[in-house]
Order: sequence, then structure tokens, then C-alpha cells
Amino acid sequence: MRFSSEAKKPSASCTVGLNAFTLIELLAVIAIIAILAAILLPALASARERSRSVYCLNNTRQLTLAWELYADDHDSLLPYNMVMSGTFRTNINWVNNVMTWDLGSDNTNLATITEASLGTYVLGNTTIYHCPSDNVLSALQKGAGWNQRIRSYSMNGMVGNAGSTNGLNVNNPGYRQFFKIEQMPRPTEIFVFLDEHPDSIDDGYFIDQDLPVGGYGANSVPINQWQDLPASYHNRSAAFAFADGHAVLHRWLRNTTVVPAVPHTASIPIQIPTSPASEHDDFEWLMDHMSVEN
Repeated sequence: MRFSSEAKKPSASCTVGLNAFTLIELLAVIAIIAILAAILLPALASARERSRSVYCLNNTRQLTLAWELYADDHDSLLPYNMVMSGTFRTNINWVNNVMTWDLGSDNTNLATITEASLGTYVLGNTTIYHCPSDNVLSALQKGAGWNQRIRSYSMNGMVGNAGSTNGLNVNNPGYRQFFKIEQMPRPTEIFVFLDEHPDSIDDGYFIDQDLPVGGYGANSVPINQWQDLPASYHNRSAAFAFADGHAVLHRWLRNTTVVPAVPHTASIPIQIPTSPASEHDDFEWLMDHMSVEN
């Protein structure tokens, strides 16, 4: 009998079996992937939101540049920034629409931007009027197949011609209305544009009210309220562009300021309680950067 000196080779089926993963090994790999995903996904989401916030800041900078170019062409007079309601609309305003939660054309008609007074100064670029984090729609609008409304930003109501004949702002008579940039004592501290909460954005005229009861004096009791509410899309922050052209994200401190971006959630106006004093932090910061007292 002859014996081969070569070892017997395993069959193909045995080779496959030796190279395959066991069930325990597969489960271990799946568990590791799940752990890595749990670690990385929040970081990726955070990075994506940071990218959106940078995009949003750039939008407000470009709008402010258009605002400045308009003033250069109009003897230093700033663009009109008027309250619009009912059927009142005008293209001399910086925008010519009133945002709602219904199917009104003001929510989607880009002509309300391109044919308004800043339209030519942004070269018809309507994307800069919309924050990439703003995808808020009502159930009715989603049902109609909408992707977004066309505007996320508003202009400081104390900046520009609000159609007043006496130069005063009836919402804040104790504060100065600015008709020209040179009237601002500190252009670096007065904001022009911000991203506004979707529930209050309506006509693009952003105003908050600081009215004392009994007049302006030592014994007056202030009535502070959010007539309009800033957005908080970017990790509790809103984008602000200032009259000198720079833009920043300002983070809100109080939970009462950070209202969820959901239709019919912000019950405007929102009265700010007189105590504790810390509840006024966000409101006072905004008023300090909206105008200066007369």
C-alpha cells in the first residue's frame, strides 16, 4: 500500500466554513457599529447645524449690504420698513408680503421680494431671504405639497422709514427712530436684520415694546413684552446683522424666549414678568441693540 506524503487538503465546503463569521462575531460587529453611530450622529447633526448657521449669518450680511447700497442711492435715506396688514401692500417697502399659516400667495410669491425696494440690490437672489434651518410649515401648507415659505428674516422696526409723519415710533416713543445710518450713535451695536420666530414673522417689520406705565420717569412701571419674537433655530441662537455690516449669533438665556418653532405656539404678545429680574435678560439685550433712548 502506498502512502502519500502530502497532507490531505480540506474540501471547498470546509474552507468556506473556516473563513465565515460566527453569529456572535456578527452580533459584536453590529453592536460596535451601533455604538459608533450613536457617538457620531449627534456630532454630524451638530456640524450640519453649524454649517446652516454660517449660511444664515451670510444671508443677513448680504441683506445688510443691499440695505447700505439702497441708502447710497437715496441720499442716505434708509429703506422703508412699514407695518403691513389687511390688504395694504406696497413695493416701496423692503419686502412686500405678510407671512401666514394659510395658503395665501404672500408665502410663496417671489415677486413680493424681487419687486420690492431691495430686490434690485440683491440682484434678484431670493435665497438670501430664507434661513436654511427654517422648514416650518402648517399642516395645511404641508398638505398642499409646500417645502418652505419664502422668508425667514425681518428688519428692525426702529430702523428706516416706518411711514410716520412725526418721526416717532408709536410702539416705542421713548426710543429713537433712525432714518439714516449717520443718525446712529453706535452702528456696531444697532441691528438691522434678524431671523424671526415663524409664528410672528408676518410683515417683515420687527418690533418689541418697552412702555412705562404713567410716562417716562423714576416712578414709572415698565410694560415689557415681545410684540415679535426672535427665532432660536441655531442652538438657542438667532442671527443678527448690524448697521456696520458685521453679523453674529446671539444665544438666548431664558427658556421663555426659546419658543418651539411650531405653528400657533408663540402666543404674541408675550408679557415679560416683572420678577425675577433675570427674566428680562434677553429682552433687555434686544432693546439695547434695537435703538437708543431719546
